[in-house]
Amino acid sequence: QLRLVESGGGLVQPGGSLRLSCAASGFTFSRYYMYWYRQAPGKEREIVARISNVGGETYYRDSVKGRFTISRDDTESTVTLQMNDLEAEDTAVYYCNVPIGDSGYWGQGTQVTVSS
Repeated sequence: QLRLVESGGGLVQPGGSLRLSCAASGFTFSRYYMYWYRQAPGKEREIVARISNVGGETYYRDSVKGRFTISRDDTESTVTLQMNDLEAEDTAVYYCNVPIGDSGYWGQGTQVTVSS
């Protein structure tokens, strides 16, 4: 059974850092691109970052470039999002996604709140 479990969210002050992790199981992790998305209250879910399966090529939405870093560990089947210099606008539920099937599979999400 495919499963994605996010962790690492929490409350942080502006300028702070958090490290999100997504533990994957039930599929051959190394074969797939992995994504982080987020959804803020009242807004559409949006892609945050992506990492390829071979070569680890990365993509970031413009608003997080230079602040967030996505990485993966194929031996542990985990994908990580290091978030630095957090801003209030980064407040959202963050989701891990793997593009399998019509709409992909999603984790349950982890809440990130940036507030003073």
